[in-house]
Amino acid sequence: MKLGVFTVLFSEKPFEEMLDYVKEAGVETIELGTGGYPGNAHCNLDELLNDPAKLKKFKKAVDDRGLTISSLSCHGNALTPDKEFASQCHDTFVKSVQLAEQLEVPVVTTFSGTPGAYEGAQVPSWSLAPWPTEYAEILKWQWEEKLIPYWQKWGQFAKDHHVKVALELHGGFLVHTPATLLKLREATSEAIGANLDPSHLWWQGIDPVEAIKILGKKNAIHFFHAKDTYIDQNNVNMHGLMDMQSYANMQDRAWTFRTVGFGHDMKTWADIISALRLVGYDGAVSIEHEDGLMSIEEGFNRAVQNLKPVIMREPLAEMWWV
Repeated sequence: MKLGVFTVLFSEKPFEEMLDYVKEAGVETIELGTGGYPGNAHCNLDELLNDPAKLKKFKKAVDDRGLTISSLSCHGNALTPDKEFASQCHDTFVKSVQLAEQLEVPVVTTFSGTPGAYEGAQVPSWSLAPWPTEYAEILKWQWEEKLIPYWQKWGQFAKDHHVKVALELHGGFLVHTPATLLKLREATSEAIGANLDPSHLWWQGIDPVEAIKILGKKNAIHFFHAKDTYIDQNNVNMHGLMDMQSYANMQDRAWTFRTVGFGHDMKTWADIISALRLVGYDGAVSIEHEDGLMSIEEGFNRAVQNLKPVIMREPLAEMWWV
């Protein structure tokens, strides 16, 4: 495993300055935003795909620092009823796959998407209960008419380009749990796998270690985000885990995102890293910062400091004691 970072944290820094900064902090691999919600501050798809000289210079800047690119991330919603945004997200995904192939980057990370409740709807709809039965009917229609057909085609496209698709298990999107990921994977392609982010599992009541074991048995973990969540049980009792308050309302929210080690102790994180190794994951542990109590720099550096002691880098040795 390699310690990494989602570089959208440092979008205000020029590309090579950002590379120097994260390298100095102790990072070994970088996850680059290519558009959609994360933006494309450090990776302009059209420029790099259409100008071989710029692509060569881009790759050299990474290589010269001894870094690698772990993923191109185009988190968006290609299934939204907002046709303009859906088109942008789809176009960004396609180009991200094409660029990943050229750069020999193994993974493109995104969201599964969420369509509307029916043909002609104006906004996405995320059903959370099987009753009243119209919610279950909406969900069935979304999966059968939108989600599965889209990823059958475009998962195969990624596979044809030797790229894996890591769908982040994130609330608000149709794929948000191990079960929904495996359901889509079975209906589409093994190119489809999980971007497993513990922070989005904890607030759903899912134990990340057990989720890793479930998905690992199917070789379905394609990427990993390192972000923590603090759950305030008193506020859970008031608002429930489906708390819809603004993330900025930290004193009253049921849960808040934290940097690694500030929501759960480092024994928990050691268990998570060990579970990843147990199931054969050897990719990036990519730091993502959304901690409202720390600056980006402090949150990022605390995560680096906390993860370094628990990440196992050396190849597995023979069990001499067996």
